[in-house]
Amino acid sequence: MTESSNGSTSALQSTTNARTVETFLFALQDEDFDAADSLMADHIAWQNVGFPTIRGRERITKLFRRGQGKLGVKIHRIAAEGDAVLTERTDVLVLGPVRLQFWVCGVFEVHAGRITLWRDYFDTVDFLKATVRGLLAVPFPALRPTL
Repeated sequence: MTESSNGSTSALQSTTNARTVETFLFALQDEDFDAADSLMADHIAWQNVGFPTIRGRERITKLFRRGQGKLGVKIHRIAAEGDAVLTERTDVLVLGPVRLQFWVCGVFEVHAGRITLWRDYFDTVDFLKATVRGLLAVPFPALRPTL
């Protein structure tokens, strides 16, 4: 693909890559694992910074399919330049009666319409606060966070 003098090809590719990431995240939220699987490259790497990297589309899909909780996503901002897509979002993990809600910054790389890298950064203190609030909200529902 060549870039025109006004950069329209690059802008179109960036928009397409951002849409791929949005579609992927919303497919996970909707538990449409076939759609999510189709958007990952076979050699994808999933990194939650500070934790071990998970490699491979089949392995990641298997983890989501057997997951014990539900994922929610609210995208606050998304920006793309070329193959890189950045997200600022709130993720929600629902594990039985416990709802955890926390801020996440994600970096994705998209090549040929497939995600090759998914790297999430989050504040462990924020995650710990979300866990405490989620646990306290079980007996005290007024504390339950909402998006």
